[in-house]
Amino acid sequence: MRQWIASGLLAFGTVFTFLAAYGVLRLPDSLTRMQATSKATTLGIGSVMLAVAFAFDDVAVRTKAALVVLFLFVTQPIAAHLVARAAYRSGAPLWEGTVADELGEDSEDSGGPASQREP
Repeated sequence: MRQWIASGLLAFGTVFTFLAAYGVLRLPDSLTRMQATSKATTLGIGSVMLAVAFAFDDVAVRTKAALVVLFLFVTQPIAAHLVARAAYRSGAPLWEGTVADELGEDSEDSGGPASQREP
């Protein structure tokens, strides 16, 4: 039974990791690509590590898998936010369908794409 659960989690994680890679290829700008990689990869790798924890009966392996998941869930959102903010501030172009540019509305000298647009 544990092998079936591990196989299911592994398949689930593989699908979400593939969706993250597909999102990087298909999404229009760096900010939406960052969302795809951070959300789908976190869920995908977390599921793979849970599959590892189910598959092995060793306490050390389960502890390491749990620590990897914990570390991933703590660092991935922060890293994605910092990379997306750096991309925005460096002037990465936004998608034409972007509805709101809340960082550009804060200040005109923010250094982002909004300060490069004409009023």
